[in-house]
Amino acid sequence: MMTQKLNTPRILLAIPVYNEQQYLNDVLDEVSQYIDDVLVIDDGSSDDSKVILAKRKNICVISHPENRGYGQTIIDGFHFAMGSGYDWIITMDCDLQHEPAQIPDFIEAIKKDDADIISGSRYMPESLKTDSPPEDRREINHQITAWINEKFQLNITDAFCGFKAHRVESVEQMKLGEAGYAVPLEFWVEVAVNRLRVTEIPIKLIYNDPNRHFGGELDDPKTRLAHYKEVFDKTLQRAGLSHLTLRDHG
Repeated sequence: MMTQKLNTPRILLAIPVYNEQQYLNDVLDEVSQYIDDVLVIDDGSSDDSKVILAKRKNICVISHPENRGYGQTIIDGFHFAMGSGYDWIITMDCDLQHEPAQIPDFIEAIKKDDADIISGSRYMPESLKTDSPPEDRREINHQITAWINEKFQLNITDAFCGFKAHRVESVEQMKLGEAGYAVPLEFWVEVAVNRLRVTEIPIKLIYNDPNRHFGGELDDPKTRLAHYKEVFDKTLQRAGLSHLTLRDHG
């Protein structure tokens, strides 16, 4: 891996991948225009993603022998950054719903050095809403974002966006163990418990595949929301905040 210039933060870009052969080369080609250090966490892909990654130069790869879940890829990325001396880790998806061209926006926000978490938002007034999200995803996001703001006064607008920059010494304080898609519920509780400074920056609202599945029972919105609530309440209990419970917002 290339070493960044002295007197600038060491930044790692971490990209979870699960069967992304149709996007992978294009995404890796483009991100290399903006950042030197790239980690790909292949979460047990069964398509040609592994073959593509094996041919790439100047990237690091963590390969799961089986699918362990989106949350586990994020946790693995954090651990890699902690163990490799990085100051910041940017996470982004590989399905072109997060545009590599917006990486410089996160880098500029990092340089301001006034936040611990820089979270992309598809729902700020300045965000470019090029697509419409599936109604159930937007509604669940709305409910949980509103509840987080009410309980923790974080004033965020998008609880589920995975395009983020994280100060590594801040994520070292977090106790994360949720392997699946509910990891944001655990994440925001840890942000509040550790009194981390959060800022949001606008990103485009893009849904290339609105029919993409979560898998199994989580494809049902009611089941998915119930699962998110369960993870949230469990995290609150572990953090000594069991008097706070997730409730519905109409």
